[in-house]
Amino acid sequence: MMKHLFLAAAFCGIFSTAAIADDRYATRPPVVLSPDLTAPWINQLGGGTVRPVVYQRPVVQPQQRGLFQRRVIRQAPQPAPQTVSAINPGIPAIRHPIEPQYLPQMVDYDTTEKPGTIVIDTNNRFLYLIMDGGKARRYGVGVGKPGFEWAGAHKITRKTEWPDWTPPSEMISREAAKGHYLPARMDGGPENPLGARAMYLGSTLYRIHGTNAPWSIGSAVSSGCIRLRNEDVVDLYDRVNVGTRVIVM
Repeated sequence: MMKHLFLAAAFCGIFSTAAIADDRYATRPPVVLSPDLTAPWINQLGGGTVRPVVYQRPVVQPQQRGLFQRRVIRQAPQPAPQTVSAINPGIPAIRHPIEPQYLPQMVDYDTTEKPGTIVIDTNNRFLYLIMDGGKARRYGVGVGKPGFEWAGAHKITRKTEWPDWTPPSEMISREAAKGHYLPARMDGGPENPLGARAMYLGSTLYRIHGTNAPWSIGSAVSSGCIRLRNEDVVDLYDRVNVGTRVIVM
C-alpha cells in the first residue's frame, strides 16, 4: 500500500513540474533580433503563418561630451573704422548718420529772387537753389560755429574741382593756441577738408565746398564756410556758373 502511495506522489510531482515549466514559457518575452530583417536566418524563424515579433532598437546619435565636445569659437565683433579729424589727427571724428531732411529734395519756395540764385538759411542749415515755378532744390549744409556766423550777398567768382587747402594765418594761429597744428597747405583729394568741389564767394575767404566729414551736415562747426556732402556739392557745382548770386542769411 505504501509503495503505491509513493509512486502516485512521484507521478504527481513530475506532472506538476511539467505544468510549471509550461507556465513559465507560456508568456516568454519577444525575441529581439537584428535590424537586418533580410538575413536568411531570420526568414527561417517564420516557419509558417506566424511571424516573429521583432523589436528594432532606436538609433541614438552619440553626443560629444567633455574633452571631445565640439567647441564653437565666437569672434568678438570688430569695431567700425573711425575717420580721424583733419584738424587734430590724434582724436577720432565723431560720426552720426545724416538726418533725412538734409538730403537733396525739391520743395516749394516762395521768393522774389530769380531762378538760379542760391539762398542759404544758416539758422535752419539749408541751401536753396531757386528753380522755376515757385520751386527750389534744397540741400542740407554745415555752417559757421558760434562766433563765425555771417550774412550778406556775394557772387561765385571761381569754381574748383578737388581744391587744395591753404589755411588762413588767423586759423593757423587760432588752432595752434589750442594745440592743433594745421598744415601750411594740403593738396586736393579725399582727405582734404574742402572735399570734392569749391565755389568761392566774392573776395572773401568764404566758400561753398564739400567735406570729408559728411556727418557734420546740419551742424554749426565751420569757420564760416558753407559745406555740403561731396555728392551734393558735385550736384550743385554742375547746376551753377561763375557769377551766380549767393545770399547768406
